[in-house]
Amino acid sequence: MPETSLPDGFVDSLSALGDRAQVLCDALLSAPSLSIRSNIRKKSPDYAGMDVDGAVPWCGEGRYLASRPSFTLDPALHQGRYYVQDASSMFLGYVVRQIIKDNPTPLLALDACAAPGGKTTALIDALPDGSVVVANEYVPKRAAVLKENIIKWGYPGVIVTRDDTSRIPRACGDFDIVVADVPCSGEGMMRKDKTAVEQWSPALVDECVARQREIVDNLWETVAPGGFFVYSTCTFNRYENELIVDHMVGDLGAESVGIPVEAAWNITSGIGTSSHCFRFLPGFTRGEGLFMAVLRKPGGYEPGRGLVAIVDKKQSVKKNSRHSSPSADEKALIPTLRMWLVGGDGYEISVTGGRINAVPKHMAALSSRLMRHLNVICHGVYVGDIKGRVAIPSQALAMSQALSAGAFPQVELSREDAVRYLRREAVSLPDGTPKGYVLVCYGSSPLGFVKNLGSRANNMYPSEWRILTQRDA
Repeated sequence: MPETSLPDGFVDSLSALGDRAQVLCDALLSAPSLSIRSNIRKKSPDYAGMDVDGAVPWCGEGRYLASRPSFTLDPALHQGRYYVQDASSMFLGYVVRQIIKDNPTPLLALDACAAPGGKTTALIDALPDGSVVVANEYVPKRAAVLKENIIKWGYPGVIVTRDDTSRIPRACGDFDIVVADVPCSGEGMMRKDKTAVEQWSPALVDECVARQREIVDNLWETVAPGGFFVYSTCTFNRYENELIVDHMVGDLGAESVGIPVEAAWNITSGIGTSSHCFRFLPGFTRGEGLFMAVLRKPGGYEPGRGLVAIVDKKQSVKKNSRHSSPSADEKALIPTLRMWLVGGDGYEISVTGGRINAVPKHMAALSSRLMRHLNVICHGVYVGDIKGRVAIPSQALAMSQALSAGAFPQVELSREDAVRYLRREAVSLPDGTPKGYVLVCYGSSPLGFVKNLGSRANNMYPSEWRILTQRDA
């Protein structure tokens, strides 16, 4: 990227950084970094096949890569075994672990601006087992990407919503942790996306500031007394960062929270504020940039209080139009469906229009409540569909950590066959493979389902997720 490609107004806006501004600008003209974060609840990817270039200091599951592999043709990515994420953004997991380190209780968390899902999956992995995460995204296309990534990550305790943040407080005001990686002017995207350079302007910054203030004002109501609010952007100017934090402290009554960090990480502090802030600047830290601050709502803290949702008996699940009573045939299949799940008795299973959904019992009341107030697009585990008297397993079940290992016959695929499967092409099964639904695996981890008819196997991979590129694996 030529030096003149950085907008003059942008360079001027960095004056508050002092001598650090020039280092940052020089870094933005260099090649971007590349990193991945593995899924702690699934088998790690094969790092031997990647050009690993060191660990991310603040994230035990993070690795830098010296060169970019063909992620699209790596089955492990499609299995949700890792996520391609900027190393700076991985700091969220470290922060969450710090603020809950003395409290192993399952918690209720909200990622309010969640797409495409990187911070949501980091949040999931940082929280204690049994925690519930609500992941919200307002933009429909981005919400669809979020849903796909959450399904692939496989944690059952997630509710994905597509709604404006102004509607969330009426649904729940007891989140232990609220994460808001707010829409911003995208200055941290400049060295890997020239569109971010072309779109930047002082007017865009002003527009983002107004939106950010509206979002934090909406979300502050959702934080439980004593709960935490994690504010972040991928931009560098003070207007979208420190000044928003000052607004939260001065106008909303938030308390700034300090987090211990290693000096060797080269994280810089906030500018012109007494609040604790964390700045990841290219040229100082290895990554594309991040601003983060942790705030706390005053009050007595009761961890996990939001999971003890009180549902008015007059507004039972039956009154929710999205649910209907299962037929006799559907009821007869429920014992089998429970056998498909690890700890199947710990789920509430519903069948609506033939669609089977399983929700962990400890989040069922909350899920029902959110469905009455918000646009819920995914919750718990989409187990599959019922057609006639037959239950058909879904791709979401294959990806879920709730899948019982012995529920289906399994066939291990080579990398070549795994990529062929992900393209929705035909795959061959070994002689003697039982007829019916078979779980195909790669690297000893589930990849998806096929229906073995004996003479052939029908590929059940979702057409909307299939690999379209024709490059060789």
